[in-house]
Amino acid sequence: MNVKFRLTVMSFMQFFVWGAWLITIANYWFNTNGWDGTQFGAIFATMGFASLFMPTLMGIVADKWINAERLYGILHLCYAAVLFYIPQISTPHGFFWIMFLAMCFYMPTISLSNSISYNSLKSRLLDVVKDFPPIRVWGTIGFIAAMWITNLTGSKAGANQFYIAGIAAAALGIYSFTLPKCPPANLSAEKSTLVQKLGLESFRLFANYKMALFFIFSMFLGGALQLTNMYGDVFLDAFKDFPRYADSFVVKYSTIIMSISQISETLFILAIPFFLKRFGIKNVMLIAMFAWVLRFGLFAYGNPGNGLWMIVLSCIVYGMAFDFFNISGSLFVETSTAPKIRSSAQGLFMMMTNGFGAVFGSLLSGWMIDRFFTKSFGSLQSIATFVGSEPSNNHLQSFIKQQGVTIANNGFFSQPILMKDWRDIWLTFTIYALIVAVLFMVFFKHKHTEEREKAIEAVLS
Repeated sequence: MNVKFRLTVMSFMQFFVWGAWLITIANYWFNTNGWDGTQFGAIFATMGFASLFMPTLMGIVADKWINAERLYGILHLCYAAVLFYIPQISTPHGFFWIMFLAMCFYMPTISLSNSISYNSLKSRLLDVVKDFPPIRVWGTIGFIAAMWITNLTGSKAGANQFYIAGIAAAALGIYSFTLPKCPPANLSAEKSTLVQKLGLESFRLFANYKMALFFIFSMFLGGALQLTNMYGDVFLDAFKDFPRYADSFVVKYSTIIMSISQISETLFILAIPFFLKRFGIKNVMLIAMFAWVLRFGLFAYGNPGNGLWMIVLSCIVYGMAFDFFNISGSLFVETSTAPKIRSSAQGLFMMMTNGFGAVFGSLLSGWMIDRFFTKSFGSLQSIATFVGSEPSNNHLQSFIKQQGVTIANNGFFSQPILMKDWRDIWLTFTIYALIVAVLFMVFFKHKHTEEREKAIEAVLS
């Protein structure tokens, strides 16, 4: 069978098993279990915690002891087993540890899938630069397909999302053992220290002011990267509590609406060479940061009615916000570091965004939403005003009953009803992204010279 086709199947499944639950887990968390936002922030941070050490650790294992494709298969089978067990968990504490275990198995497979693809293409004398991108784009398509299946099967707020991902992960785990063999590279003739083996020598880059500044801003922007993955779908789904939007297309197919973000991602990636050549790395990173401002700001004022265009435009802007920073940032590292530490420097960039940044963004946003943006309503009139309906509205009355609340003759509830103020949440995220963008523009000095342009072209060609 054609190796490129086999790697394409792997790439599709690699992100399918993630997309089946990543965007919709918030619905499961808040709507099914009713657990709080601070706890959910900790749950989402498990991806960051796992990213701090597992990719490096499994990379060492694959380099020294086990074929990469076999290790990849074992990790996916373990990931599948944990996914099947997740719906059995009934406490936030237990959910945290089981999700952390799932992420310890899954996160290393992203880099392993790249290694398997590179190794398989190179061993057959194929052009990695030319042949890998068309393979990788099927990963995004797999992510989108999983989101659609989760939504269309009515699984976005239930346990089935984990079963869908688990079945696919088990299939991928088995399929992995049929992939081209990628044996361990073993030790090179040149001796290396433990620090070099672990890729820690790149931390010396923090001694360089510009590189240190870049990595710090990467961490702060990495915090923003998680916010719409965490809250985007549950935000759209929350419009079901507003009578005038309860039966809208956005509420019924919120995950499909969110998938526009991933579709946009596949399109904007094609525009990156043009933008880099015309504007330079710093300006492309700035464009990405201000795109995050738009992403959050449009969500703040969007709604399923006359504000639907804002929601759709926000999803389109996501492709620019996500791709432009990740790829231009990666190119900045590639063209600004010595060849002998480039790989470890790229690892440090990913650690700052997907590791420390993800943990920072997940934990802080969860706490802030609980502390400042979860409103308590004690009367029928107050909640009717918030959702913009008459107190006698049938949908509102049904919603109140679903909360297990009774209404006294004076209109007060037997216990408060908690609802999130999504407009203020997104406005806060908007201000955060704007501050990061302005500070980056002022303090990060990087000129787009002809020499740097040639270096970028060399990487992209």
